[in-house]
Amino acid sequence: MDAHIRDLRYFVAVAEELSFTRAAAERLFISQPSLSRQIRQLELSMRAKLFERDRRTVALTAAGAALLPEARRIIEQWEGAQRAVAAAREDRILVVGFQTRIGRGLVPSITAALPEWDLRFRQVPWSDPTVGLGDGRVDVAVAWLPMPGDVDCSWTVVSTEDRWVALPAAHRLASRSEVDFAELAEEPFVALPASAGPMRAFWLADDQRSTPAVVGAEAETAEEAFELVASGRAVALVSAGNADLYRRDDVVCRPVAGLPPSRLAIVWRRGDRRQAVRVLVEKFISCMCGQMLR
Repeated sequence: MDAHIRDLRYFVAVAEELSFTRAAAERLFISQPSLSRQIRQLELSMRAKLFERDRRTVALTAAGAALLPEARRIIEQWEGAQRAVAAAREDRILVVGFQTRIGRGLVPSITAALPEWDLRFRQVPWSDPTVGLGDGRVDVAVAWLPMPGDVDCSWTVVSTEDRWVALPAAHRLASRSEVDFAELAEEPFVALPASAGPMRAFWLADDQRSTPAVVGAEAETAEEAFELVASGRAVALVSAGNADLYRRDDVVCRPVAGLPPSRLAIVWRRGDRRQAVRVLVEKFISCMCGQMLR
């Protein structure tokens, strides 16, 4: 059975970190058991042991050391092929990825600004922290920071928004005009999937906690998160803009004191030098700045 590019990416991450734990948590944002299974599958397909490992150390075998430069080359060639195909496309289609509603007046403004292009908007679940950029499904993403540390992307922040909390309408804090984050410490929270990586930690406000968050449920999309809040199972942190965009009668959103704000960015692959992508990014930035100045 042939190896997938994903398997080679996993192998390279472990080979560079020489740690399954760090590769899983800091670069790949998958569980360590899942990573171990994928590496074992790769070893079976290669008919060779790639790593020597014990409880404390991980080292490349001779076969692993031989595979590493080839795996890097294959990944680089595949990414180059993706860029070449994208550059050669004549259908004048650009795909914009997003995970929460774009709103903020951006979609009609961007569509009107680029009438010669067929702009398509694709919602990507939170389980993909690259918002579709990692596997080439999208050309440009409207994404909440932080992005994964190993994603080769550039971005420009277009909006800074306070974090609010979404509460069930009958919640004990729903009548407040503002909620201090300390008052939410023991509440069960809606969490993004573990594969969301640093975004999961950010929307649980892990850096502002003295004890780990109580995770009441996980959600793949904002729509799922708001349904979980409405059901009374958990509360969720949201941006101020999304508190307005997802307004509904059975959920109350309130500003939260004691948290740094969230940042919305336009993100693109660093190696994508197509003029159309550059123009799209510039249009997004100018339209967003125009909205902020009104």
